[in-house]
Amino acid sequence: MSEMTLTDLDRRIWDDELADFVPANVIDAHSHIYRWAFNLDPHKESGPFQKSIGAHFPEVSWKAADAVDAVLFPGRTISRLSFPFPFPQPCDFAGSNTFVAGEVANDPASAGLMLVHPGMGADEIEATLERTGLIGLKPYLFYSQSGKPMESCITDFLPEHQIAVADRLGLLIMMHVSKRDAIGDPDNIRDMVRLSAKYPRAKWILAHCARSYSAWAIEKAAAHLRDLPNVWYDTSTVCESDSLDALYNGVGLDRIMYGSDDMIGPMRGKYITFGRAWAYLSSENHNLALSHCDNRMTFIRYEQLRAMKRGARYLGLTAAQRQALFHDTARNLIDSVRNRIAR
Repeated sequence: MSEMTLTDLDRRIWDDELADFVPANVIDAHSHIYRWAFNLDPHKESGPFQKSIGAHFPEVSWKAADAVDAVLFPGRTISRLSFPFPFPQPCDFAGSNTFVAGEVANDPASAGLMLVHPGMGADEIEATLERTGLIGLKPYLFYSQSGKPMESCITDFLPEHQIAVADRLGLLIMMHVSKRDAIGDPDNIRDMVRLSAKYPRAKWILAHCARSYSAWAIEKAAAHLRDLPNVWYDTSTVCESDSLDALYNGVGLDRIMYGSDDMIGPMRGKYITFGRAWAYLSSENHNLALSHCDNRMTFIRYEQLRAMKRGARYLGLTAAQRQALFHDTARNLIDSVRNRIAR
């Protein structure tokens, strides 16, 4: 793992802007525990993830995640909802799920999800959940059966026989929606409304503010989603305050949970938006002339937290609401799933 060091800029942002926003107890509702070795692509050293997690965080154990949090969230107690990194096929699914389950066991307050692909049958999923103690499913668009992962419907990479297992057992589903318009796409809106009604005991978490890195997507979808009783949202890696404002006001604070997307969050840079696009900006991928200012970048996690705080400026979050955003909502959701599984 890359050594985590704070610059004076990082310290100033934490002390001046974030220390009074992040409460003492945190549950990170979106974190990855993985090994680079689970990426079985023979060309992975020249692949899309090599320069990010492959170079900086090739193995993330529970101890490594704790070390990062100790630096970035000083004095806070952290638990997590964790799952494997969804490496494109070929991926070692069995190794990934066994590893995350073993690491999550280091903290009884934390929980883990199972990485799944559409070819897994109900029996295989249930056997893995029983063996590992994981409490939900992590599908991903890379595994889409449509052959078009960036333009897939939800059931192209999470078939209904798997959603039926989640419904019967009351499991979590961590959903990263596909399509260019993300949750603003009419197909995704229709699918979420239909699937949440057909499978009411499954509990959905729509990752990255329902992949609304810019506000327009959740603004379009919120009226359709806000009354769905089994749908939640995490804030991971969304760095635009307008997006958080649209989410807070569109679906309600009681449905939203902090997530880091670690080990993406500890990388330096920011997710930026323009038009109807979004992209990761780092010090290595731009040619901006920045001699007029301090050109150093801080962590994506800190940029996300800034957006979370500023997006709520008109709401005026109470201490109890901040505690729910960073801890209580995730705690209650995880516990509700565990209690149902235990029955």
